[in-house]
Amino acid sequence: MKRLISLFITLFFGFIAFYLFLPAINLSSFSFWLFIVFLIVIYSISNLFLCIDIKTGNVLKLYGDYKYLGILVGLIFVVILFVDIVFSPLFNSKSYKNRIIVDESTEFVNDIPLVDFNSLPLIDKDSSRKLGDRVMGQMPELVSQFYVSDLYTQINYNNNVVRVTPLEYDGFIKYLSNHKSGIKGYISVDSVSGESKLVKLDDGMRYMPSAILGEDLYRKLRFSYPTKIFGSESFEVDEDGNPYWVVPTYKYTGVGLKRDVDGVVILNPINGSSEYYDVDSIPVWVDNVYKADVILEQVNDWGKYKNGFLNSKFGQKNVVATTEGYNYIAMNDDVYLYTGITSKARDESNIGFILTNMRTKETKYYAVPGAEEYSAMASSEGQVQQMGYVSTFPLLINLNNRPTYLMSLKDNAGLVKMYSFVDVVDYQKVVVTDSSLGIREASRNYLSKMGFDDINLDKLTMKDITISSISSYSVNGNSVFYIMDTKEKKYCVSIDINSNVLPFLNVGDTVTIGFAKEEDVTRILEIK
Repeated sequence: MKRLISLFITLFFGFIAFYLFLPAINLSSFSFWLFIVFLIVIYSISNLFLCIDIKTGNVLKLYGDYKYLGILVGLIFVVILFVDIVFSPLFNSKSYKNRIIVDESTEFVNDIPLVDFNSLPLIDKDSSRKLGDRVMGQMPELVSQFYVSDLYTQINYNNNVVRVTPLEYDGFIKYLSNHKSGIKGYISVDSVSGESKLVKLDDGMRYMPSAILGEDLYRKLRFSYPTKIFGSESFEVDEDGNPYWVVPTYKYTGVGLKRDVDGVVILNPINGSSEYYDVDSIPVWVDNVYKADVILEQVNDWGKYKNGFLNSKFGQKNVVATTEGYNYIAMNDDVYLYTGITSKARDESNIGFILTNMRTKETKYYAVPGAEEYSAMASSEGQVQQMGYVSTFPLLINLNNRPTYLMSLKDNAGLVKMYSFVDVVDYQKVVVTDSSLGIREASRNYLSKMGFDDINLDKLTMKDITISSISSYSVNGNSVFYIMDTKEKKYCVSIDINSNVLPFLNVGDTVTIGFAKEEDVTRILEIK
């Protein structure tokens, strides 16, 4: 009878623990084995209390269960340790290296299209967060009840690069007041234009991380898929703007080893319906299947175990690793993670970089020796160190068939004040331009200062002009000449274009200029 009572107590507390902590019922999950040990401990404690004489406080005869239960707990940890040693890189380095297939036969200029400034996502997550908060600040009826989640998932939405994030209940009381109608909106920020808006929903989202009990997102997932091991969730919308939670599921070798994605659960936060997809059948509108930490972990194993386990520890021949930071590229209606690849010592230079499709895990390596990302950021900040601007993490772009870092320089308020272009191969080639001139003008300024012979521009239009006025000004420490011809056409030209001619020009002089296209103020790219 006492054993039955102990078993009942164990099941009671076990259910409470399962409901609160939601462990996966999966032999590969370490949290599952901790849950089993917890049940054993509860059973032992309840047995102990049932064997105490209430009057005297003495312990009556103990069952032999304690000896066997103690052995069982020890055996669990011994077996886990043994299995993980057997499946560790010590004996399986090749399988760790092959966790991700990296195509090393690619060329940067062939795979990465020339940058299109009309679709370049210059608005990073920090800026998106400020824009989203501004939208909420304009709606006091929402601010008092909800807050904006910090997720801001980057997705391709109808061929536009946007970040989306849901609203969340602002505390337990606000949940009780609003959970029947749910959360009727999410924030969308265009990463190109900066346009931000609250997308209102006819029916509210009920299954959220900030909800409680049965409407808690994680609890809904666990009770729907008790054996699945979940990764961190992403908030995405389909091509019709309908919101979904996209949650990857993991598989392991041994207990907690060689993590990889085996599928995703897509859950509708409005009605709670969900569906599991394996990695070969995920809908094309989903952009975030493989999380950055999973990709980086697998790429590091690829770089570490190329020549076996012993080499990774001692000789370290050809051992490489990812750099500390990463960013995203939107391309071909997918989102790609990119990060630099450097030597094991993680010095200030890269030997190349990788691009990984975050939906398919297709990965390509580009052997482009050059500056490590943080070195490029420091180089950009050094150009305006007197202003104290802080660089964003670089965007990697193809500018005139050269890999180039593009960064925004922000002030203390988080406002973008300048754009910086840095040549990946030679990070001493850095040019910063006032952001008020626009990203196109910033790129032209960079290209012109690199020298015409160093860039692959389209054929220039050449013509003769006669100067009616000329003046020069210092812009970001560089001399820029502003010219008007006798036909009242306006031009600007950097001193770097031809320092032997520009300082000596006067009104009435006739010169030959070259430019890519005429604008309100045409930038001269050649003058003689």
